[in-house]
Amino acid sequence: MRLMAWQVQTIRQVVAALAGGNAQITLFGSRVDDVKKGGDIDLLITLPEPVGHPAELSARISAQLIKQFQGRNVDVLLSAPNLRDLSIHMIAKKKGIAL
Repeated sequence: MRLMAWQVQTIRQVVAALAGGNAQITLFGSRVDDVKKGGDIDLLITLPEPVGHPAELSARISAQLIKQFQGRNVDVLLSAPNLRDLSIHMIAKKKGIAL
């Protein structure tokens, strides 16, 4: 996994503040491969409760993290009981790493 400990802690703090302490965070995409270089940060945030405004929540989490990581792109994918899972959700769950 190509994230520093402080980055993992920052992700946990931002997600807990904006999505709640019960949110599960999964890192997926190129950042799980130690051999690759660069790349954005892809996160799957799994929530136990329905989300009222998923696009807004996703954007708020992404914006906060981008600011914290000095412009590094952060893509946020949400999973919740009221949201439909797509193939990308299955890939993230299968190949991702829990933070």
